[in-house]
Amino acid sequence: MSKLSENLAQKIKSHTAQVGVVGLGYVGLPLVVEFAEAGFTVTGIDLDQRKVDMINRGESYI
Repeated sequence: MSKLSENLAQKIKSHTAQVGVVGLGYVGLPLVVEFAEAGFTVTGIDLDQRKVDMINRGESYI
């Protein structure tokens, strides 16, 4: 295993890896929630400003 993959594996085990999810639709939004509930720092990215605004207010459009 390379040093890079060992570093990533350690970050995943310790929940210090930062997760990014592109697309906050019916798959992406629940995925973001699951990673966040597992203790990871998560950034969700979507082009639909309406979705982004709702999510930032703590609302789900699903």
